[in-house]
Amino acid sequence: MPDDVSPFFIAPHRFDAVGDGTGPVLDRRHELVPESGEQVLDRHRVDVAGYLLGPSDAYRAWALPAPVAVTVTDHRLTYVGGGTQLAVVGPGPRASARLPGLVSGQIRWQWPSRLELLPADGNSTTLLVICDALRTIRQPALALTGPADRIGELARQLRHAIATFRLVRPELVDLSPPERDALARLARTASRVSTGRVLLPGALPVEFHSRDDYYRPRHTDAQPYDAASGQR
Repeated sequence: MPDDVSPFFIAPHRFDAVGDGTGPVLDRRHELVPESGEQVLDRHRVDVAGYLLGPSDAYRAWALPAPVAVTVTDHRLTYVGGGTQLAVVGPGPRASARLPGLVSGQIRWQWPSRLELLPADGNSTTLLVICDALRTIRQPALALTGPADRIGELARQLRHAIATFRLVRPELVDLSPPERDALARLARTASRVSTGRVLLPGALPVEFHSRDDYYRPRHTDAQPYDAASGQR
């Protein structure tokens, strides 16, 4: 695997793939250049990590070493980090992979199957953006961590943006009447997401070609997280 591979990479549906034209386009200030018809909703600065979730647990596969800029649009979430080090969670001393220039990634709104807002740990909390996959394998998730009020607002924005995106694009997402009703309720709800799980009907499946499609295989002593109880 080349050393400039994206840190959040699932083939064939890649959140970001360097060099093939599917990743986020940035301007000279390293801010997202919206696509035609795309509207920027908000920008945040939070910590980012990647997880693989099983039926009852999860393992952090990678973590960026410093907060990154997260942009929320009506089409997707993108993140851009200014460092050149990707911190990999694994056995022994913290290792790192050299990446040229910026580290960036994105999740388009076709993929998330649910949001999970974890209980606050002091003044900070974590939002997991979990993307669907076959239930027999692990699900990729992007973890966004920051001040509890900021992450709570980010969760609300994502819930509304994803639900609205799927409702107005029937050609991309095949929804049953109950799924459409559930998304309509999410789009109308103005309150912040409370701690717990928000299901997002209509997610497209993420298919793994091989175990190596994720940036790193999980390590047995990587930081575990109980997906059922929300406890690390």
